[in-house]
Amino acid sequence: MAIILNDQEIVELIHEKKIFPKEWQNIFQTKDKKAHREQEITIPRDDGSLFKVIFRQNKINILDFSFILGYMAPRSNVLFRLRRCNGKSHEHTNGIEKDSFYDFHVHMATKRYQLAGFDEDGYAEVSDAYSDIHSAMECFVKDCNIVLPKNDQMKLF
Repeated sequence: MAIILNDQEIVELIHEKKIFPKEWQNIFQTKDKKAHREQEITIPRDDGSLFKVIFRQNKINILDFSFILGYMAPRSNVLFRLRRCNGKSHEHTNGIEKDSFYDFHVHMATKRYQLAGFDEDGYAEVSDAYSDIHSAMECFVKDCNIVLPKNDQMKLF
């Protein structure tokens, strides 16, 4: 069952504090897929919903990566992508505005895109907040209010 979130609900979910457990590096699941590898961690919420933090990286092209913050409503198995930081590996076109670019960019869920029949995070903007995978991760952690254990570095692989 697909859900529709309004822009205020999206902002509140993104800004909600997401605390990674101390042992997060041991439970960050790794999956090898055909052209990329992927890791994810699930963060349960009190209401039965959860956040998923997903990292994907192409095995060959270091600029082909994504950091994704997803939300799953209670009793749902549908991932709603709230925010996605992408590398500079492909051209993106915003479906409503019809503007295209080839650069580092951030996808943002919007009610407008959901109602127009596009992916919830189909809208994206060019970002100069990061220029590689490491600075993208730092930007993503900060923008999505992810709290890592003290003195912990987010080592993905």
